[in-house]
Amino acid sequence: MKNKILNISLVLLFIFIFLIFYRGLNNTNIYTPSKIIDKNIPTFSTTLLNSNIEISSEEIFVDERYYLMNIWASWCVPCRDEHPILLNLSRNYNIEIIGLNYKDRKENANLFLKKLGNPYKKILLDENGTEAIKWGAYGVPESFLIYKNRIIKKFIGPINLELFNDIKKIIK
Repeated sequence: MKNKILNISLVLLFIFIFLIFYRGLNNTNIYTPSKIIDKNIPTFSTTLLNSNIEISSEEIFVDERYYLMNIWASWCVPCRDEHPILLNLSRNYNIEIIGLNYKDRKENANLFLKKLGNPYKKILLDENGTEAIKWGAYGVPESFLIYKNRIIKKFIGPINLELFNDIKKIIK
């Protein structure tokens, strides 16, 4: 009799645990950044890569021109893939590229830029990843096309030739 009660208890416990896990699979609470297209840029304040100077978003995005906020890191392989395109944009088109260095070491970031070139007008630090969250970023690389302090387009992943052409059409 005790053996039968024990078996029934174990089966009920197993069913109870299974139902809890099954319900948990259908109820996700994974963080997904908000969609912030066609909204004002987030206000923030952070330090520049190679100095202890703190700078705010109001000091960076000041006039009626196009900006590309690019979230990148030296350890990010797709960031290396998009880097030549960013260099081309910064050299040949009327757009100011702002870099947000994401969870990276300063030495590695500087080595990355020394080796591959620097397309950025300013490079901001995001050592713990909180600034990227304010922008609604999922990871690196991500870029935001900005005009008149508004985000007009978001690019998730590396900028390729197709996205490069989209940017060129918009900024002309």
